[in-house]
Amino acid sequence: GELPTVAFKACTQQQSRKLKQSRLPPTAAPQEVLEGGACVGAECLLRVLANYSRCGEVKTTITVGVVGYPNVGKSSLINSLKRSRACGVGATPGVTKCLQAVQLDRRIRLLDSPGVVMATGTPPDAA
Repeated sequence: GELPTVAFKACTQQQSRKLKQSRLPPTAAPQEVLEGGACVGAECLLRVLANYSRCGEVKTTITVGVVGYPNVGKSSLINSLKRSRACGVGATPGVTKCLQAVQLDRRIRLLDSPGVVMATGTPPDAA
């Protein structure tokens, strides 16, 4: 079956308390917006998550786990959707040491997780 795919760029702002989200979709965003510090693609991703919180006519609460290799931006993605620094981030792997739940809104909770390392220890494209 098909799974939804969303183009998304996390916020890279360092100083700001309230992280910016660009309202432009990634496909229409000019280069300077894509290269800037604001998050791009949040609206579409939030819409996908909101759709999962609907089961027919009934709205339910969902918990979404964010998983992946170390230092790929899991915490940055969550911070960008939350628009605040809910999770610690850093340039070196291993900042996130345990599961952390972040309430995005009334119906959606995100789980930040430590990086997953495969048995070989290296991501497939790092070889």
